Amino acid sequence: MLVLIADDDELILKTVEYKLLKEGYQVIATRNGKEAIDVIKTTDVDLIVSDIMMPFASGTEILSAVKSSGKNIPIIMLSSLDQEEVVLDAFDLGASDFMIKPFSPSELMIRVKKHSMK
Repeated sequence: MLVLIADDDELILKTVEYKLLKEGYQVIATRNGKEAIDVIKTTDVDLIVSDIMMPFASGTEILSAVKSSGKNIPIIMLSSLDQEEVVLDAFDLGASDFMIKPFSPSELMIRVKKHSMK
């Protein structure tokens, strides 16, 4: 299973990448929204874990790109913004799940496994 991670926070990106690799997933790690959208256009990924606030393109723009491509990819959104409006917007755009930063990497792995079984 191939998981795309998009986060401009290097520590979060490396932590999530490490946990996914340790669990046996294949991983593509990107440092901004534009890189993630480029990967989505050229590669069949099975799951996306994305921050909302990133340079060049936001997580909501990634959601829009996935939906407009017609691909049905589960997307777990991450955000340090604990605002109800942000969460609701993400779900309205098609997010499968949402976690507030800081988050437990172990909890994220549970959610990744849940969405990878669908």
